[in-house]
Amino acid sequence: MTPAEALLAWYDSHRRELPWRDIGNPYATWVSEIMLQQTRAETVIPYFQRFMADYPTVEALAAAPLDDVLKHWEGLGYYSRARNLHRGAQRVAAEYGGVLPRTPEALRRIEGIGDYTAGAIASIALGQKAAAVDGNVIRVISRFTGLRENAALPAVKREIAARTEALMPDDRPGDFNQALMDLGATVCVPGTPDCGACPLAAGCAARLLDIAAELPVLPKAKKPRVLCWDVLLIRSGDRVLVRRRTENMLRGLWVFPMAEGFAAPSEIRAAAKEKTGLDCVRIADCGAARHVFTHQIWEMHLWQMETAPGAEAGSPWRFVTEAELDALALPTAMKAARERAFG
Repeated sequence: MTPAEALLAWYDSHRRELPWRDIGNPYATWVSEIMLQQTRAETVIPYFQRFMADYPTVEALAAAPLDDVLKHWEGLGYYSRARNLHRGAQRVAAEYGGVLPRTPEALRRIEGIGDYTAGAIASIALGQKAAAVDGNVIRVISRFTGLRENAALPAVKREIAARTEALMPDDRPGDFNQALMDLGATVCVPGTPDCGACPLAAGCAARLLDIAAELPVLPKAKKPRVLCWDVLLIRSGDRVLVRRRTENMLRGLWVFPMAEGFAAPSEIRAAAKEKTGLDCVRIADCGAARHVFTHQIWEMHLWQMETAPGAEAGSPWRFVTEAELDALALPTAMKAARERAFG
């Protein structure tokens, strides 16, 4: 039995049942693969189901306002994925009649579709023989073939893709890729894999050389940068002040005013004035909050305060009611602040 035959036999018995599998819909595969980047499948399932219910076609997604798309993405993180998916859908609707191209090369010309996503769509939904190299596949193929080079390097990723396609059968290329992903997620896990349960164990170089825990070779992750923020929950009657972020990180999402660095209690009123131009009173310390991103940690001090009822703020600030706030897409980092905004 070849490695591919052994892997596919294992997959037929152990595959994870996921709502985006076996539906033959390139658009649905695209949506699922974008959501699955940096996110566990169990987390993605309800988001995928809601997203597809509201945007069942490329055209439906292309026609949707970006604010609505970001609201659907709320809580998934890595919001640039949603923005690129929306832009990509608009391009596919305008230039391809709502039908995704059929080759990896053409797919890569769509916003947000890189080598991995192109390979996943082409193989899973279109039956093309193309590798889809994600973190799980990097780990499985590096171990199986004994690859000891830095897997973060583009040239090494291309080598992993080539080794994957060399093992891939002409039939069932999509199932082969998904089998590698499932194997990496459940058996060939980081650290110490469960080699006794692995269908590829007999021919695995890492197992034979007892180096599985050392592979894949990856650079050490940098420690995330810690940023300190005063988050200002400024109320005007039954409304609270927010703005839409224009910075690359969390761009397009709504946040409360944020002043960098922790101000002393005696200085927070001046900080609010400098940041928003508003005079505030009845300042209350609402405690701390923390959010961990991939490359940053936000340490936040929350302050609730009031300004004159009926006050208006200049651009980019906007006062919104609680109901209006619920309709806006807020990042998870603002969850604790949101809970205190109308408390």
